Order: sequence, then structure tokens, then C-alpha cells
Amino acid sequence: MEIPAIDFSKLEGEERSATMSLLHQACEKWGFFLIENHGIDTYLMDNLKQLVNQHYEVNMKKRFYESELPMSLEKKGNISNADWESTFFVWHRPSSNIYDIQGLSKELCKAVDDYIDQLIKLAENLSELMCENLGLEKSYIKEAFSGSKGPSVGTKLAIYPQCPRPDLVRGLREHTDAGGIILLLQDEKVPGLEFFKDGGHWVNIPPSKNNRLFVNIGDQIEILSNGMYKSIQHRVMAEKDGNRLSIATFYNPAGEAIISPAPKLLYPCHLRFQDYLNLYSKTKFSEKGPRFESAKTLANGH
Repeated sequence: MEIPAIDFSKLEGEERSATMSLLHQACEKWGFFLIENHGIDTYLMDNLKQLVNQHYEVNMKKRFYESELPMSLEKKGNISNADWESTFFVWHRPSSNIYDIQGLSKELCKAVDDYIDQLIKLAENLSELMCENLGLEKSYIKEAFSGSKGPSVGTKLAIYPQCPRPDLVRGLREHTDAGGIILLLQDEKVPGLEFFKDGGHWVNIPPSKNNRLFVNIGDQIEILSNGMYKSIQHRVMAEKDGNRLSIATFYNPAGEAIISPAPKLLYPCHLRFQDYLNLYSKTKFSEKGPRFESAKTLANGH
């Protein structure tokens, strides 16, 4: 099963319509997809991955393997209430805390900041494309996500360490993401990420070659789109061979943002059936969509 891949270089030419259609289908039917030719500096991406791996080896690896979880794996066997991961989280917007985190080198902090500056522009562009496909104003998602200081953006930097018994523990347990749009820069060699497809089976997400970004839809986009776009359950499997790198950035609503379905995407409600029949008699042989829009106006008392 081939995961949808959206080529952003085709959004400016004759293939724009087909590319937009593919993006819409990916959000609607899959809830996740790949982005290639996204415009982010590949040197920044490679440098960031190298620095995060170095930070793990120097500052996190020993602490992880001396923690309670690996010892519990040896003693208790199957573990269902913890994740086989070594992580730290950085906030970028509305304000950054990266220079407050102990142990991070200045080089790593700068690499994160430079990457995020470009990634946020991509996230906002992607949100505008989603709005276009949903028939909303292009800034609708950004404005809906914005508190007094704009949307909230943070990154989970994770290593899923080599695991001696991957049959006994998950790298990360099954879940959906609470927020909005998640953009993942992941390992080029070690697999492990899986998404649930159509309520039937788990889809293996292969390692990302050529710095393609993996994107998935969070719960708030599903709510805002009135269920048209899907937030899909996923997990990370622990691996016996190698560490898996994951740099997941969350383009989320601000904490005070109030999220609800976009009114334009709602069906008419609280409408007297006779009023609808009167409208139907005048528009029976016309398109249904405009009739529903008129019905919304009737339901609102106009």
C-alpha cells in the first residue's frame, strides 16, 4: 500500500489541480501523507538530525538504559503502561524555551531554531492549502488556532533506543495526536512508525528518504473540518536493530483558542421540515450544496 506523497513543486504549474486533489484525498481518506520538494534547506535537516543523535549519545543514552524501564523489562516481562523512548520537548511559539533546557549545546539550539523558522512557514502554507480544499478562507485554520499571540508550536525530539525485547514493549503506545498539524522529520534507516488504516490493519511507515517530511492530522483539524479530515491512531514499535530518530513538530491551537467545526462545513440543523420542503420545491433540479446553504440561512431565522 503506497502512502500518498504530495510534491509541493507541482503546486505552481499545470499539475496544481491534481496535486490539490491528491492532498484533499490524503487528508480525507488517510489522515497522513508525505511531502517532498517542500523547500526546507536539506543541510539544516541533515545537520539537525546529526546533532540530535549526538546529543542522545552523550547526554541521554546512559541515563535511559540505567532508568527503571529497561530494568522492569528484564524483571517483569510485558510492559503496557510505559513507552520505550528517550525524549525532550521544546516550545517555539508563542515563546521559546530552548535556551532554558539544560545540556543542549548552542549549536543544537541554533539548528533547531533555524529549522523551525522554515518549518512554521511550511505548516502555515499547508494549513492554507487545506483551507482551500475545504472551501474556507485561506487563513481560517491559522486564525482559529491563534490566541492573543498566534498558534502554539512545539517539537518533541525523540530517540527510540535499540530494544532487546521489542515483543514486550511499545516504542510509543497507540494514540491520536491532540493538536493540529504534525510535521515529522524521521530516521532514514530505522523503521517503527505505524498508522491504523480504515479500521482494519496497521500500515508500516517506512524511513524517510531524501528528507521527505511525514505529516499527520491531529484531533483539532478533525473537529474544525467537521470530520472531513481524519485524525488517525498510530504507534511506534520498539526495534531490536538500531535507534530510531523522530523530530515531530506540532502546529497547534493556542491554549486559549476555542475550536469548533467551521460553520460553513456544518449541515443545516434545527430546520422545520416544511420549510425545507418549500425550499426543495423551488430547487429540486438544482445542485444540493447551494440548497443546504440556503437551508442554513432559514434555520438561523432569516
